[in-house]
Amino acid sequence: MRTGRIERNTAETRILVEVDLDGTGTYDVATGIGFLDHMVEQFAKHSLIDVTLKVTGDLHVDQHHTTEDSALALGQALGQALGDKGGIARYGSAYSPMDETLARVALDISGRPYLVWRAGFSQEKLGEWDTELIEHWFHSVAQTCGLTLHVELLYGVNNHHICEAIYKGFARAMRAAVEIDPRKGGAIPSTKGQLGG
Repeated sequence: MRTGRIERNTAETRILVEVDLDGTGTYDVATGIGFLDHMVEQFAKHSLIDVTLKVTGDLHVDQHHTTEDSALALGQALGQALGDKGGIARYGSAYSPMDETLARVALDISGRPYLVWRAGFSQEKLGEWDTELIEHWFHSVAQTCGLTLHVELLYGVNNHHICEAIYKGFARAMRAAVEIDPRKGGAIPSTKGQLGG
């Protein structure tokens, strides 16, 4: 079973994350930030990765800790579920259209965290979520999952569409990258014999 479970408790947040890479895209998400919930649900649905994410955070301060810590924990759980990464496709990419918007996401489960972010928003909030935190969410997931992650907004106007296209593109790229390739016979997809470092 390619599953991961992380409990992360600090003075700022209390988090439980569970993932199943071979799921059907079911989700049970409650972060206290409605739009973030919606995006994590989109990620689960379109990656076919089952996700449980429960967060109690210091939202009376602001949304930063809840956003960052939940992303760090989700990335950890995904990394745990991947194990030694034997047999995975490793690479994934997707073009993701949503009405007038088109996003492109490409990633490598390399074990070397890196984010290239070429996207932006013209408003400060989506629902109650600060849009400046969206890039930080992806940076945090990439950091703890060990992803080389490239996110580009090719064009778009509506901020909701932009964000959702990016998350759906990330989901589809992850779905491709975590798939087991039967031709690899369980081998780690690197000439070094390991990923990362």
